Amino acid sequence: MGIFSRFTDIVNSNINSLLDKAEDPEKMVRLIIQEMEDTLVEVRSTSARLIAEKKDTERQMNRFKKEVAEWESKAELALSKDRDDLARLALQEKKKAGDHVASLQADIDRIDEHLNRMNDEVGQLQEKLADAKARQKTIIMRQRAASTRLDVKKTIDSGKIDDAMYRFERFEAKIDDLESQVDAYDLGKRTLRDEFAELEGADKIDAELDALKARVNKNKKSADAE
Repeated sequence: MGIFSRFTDIVNSNINSLLDKAEDPEKMVRLIIQEMEDTLVEVRSTSARLIAEKKDTERQMNRFKKEVAEWESKAELALSKDRDDLARLALQEKKKAGDHVASLQADIDRIDEHLNRMNDEVGQLQEKLADAKARQKTIIMRQRAASTRLDVKKTIDSGKIDDAMYRFERFEAKIDDLESQVDAYDLGKRTLRDEFAELEGADKIDAELDALKARVNKNKKSADAE
C-alpha cells in the first residue's frame, strides 16, 4: 500500500543510528516524533477507509449469496415441473452469482491482508514512537548541557577571563596607589588623639622613672648599712 514507504528508514532502523548522523539531535528527534505521529494519523484514516470498503464489499457479497440460493431454488422448482431448460438457465445464473461471491471474497481477503500488515507495522511504529518520546527530554537536556559547557570553554579559551582578571589587578593597583597617597598626605600630621597618647606615654615613663629611683636608693642604703 505504500503508506510507510517514506518512513522505512525509521521503522526498520535504530533511532540511535539516526541521531548519530544528525547535525542537530534535538531537531532530529522532534522531526522523528512528528513524522511518526503524522503517519499514525494517516494510518488510522486509511484503516477506517479500508474497514468501510470491507463492509460495503461484504454487503455486496451477501446479496450475491442470496441470489445463489434463489437461483438454486428456482432450478429445483423447474426440475420439479420437468423444465430442464429453465433449470439449466437458473443454474447458469447461479454460477454467475457464485463467481461474484468468489471475486468479492477475494477482495475481502486482500483487505484483511492489508489491515493485518498495517497493524503489524503500526505496532513497530508505536514502539519506535514510545522510544523516541522517552529519550526526547534526555537528548534535549544533554545537548543543552553540552552546548553550555562548550560556550563556557570557548569563553575561557578565548582569553576574555584572563583579560578581565588583568583589568581587576590593574584596578586594585590603582586603588593601592590612591590609598598610599592618602597615607602619605596624613604622614607627619599630629591629631588630637596623638597628643593625648603622647601625654599618657609621658606619664608612664615618669612613673617608671620614679619607681626605678626608689629601688636604686633603697639598694644604696642597704649597702651603706653593711
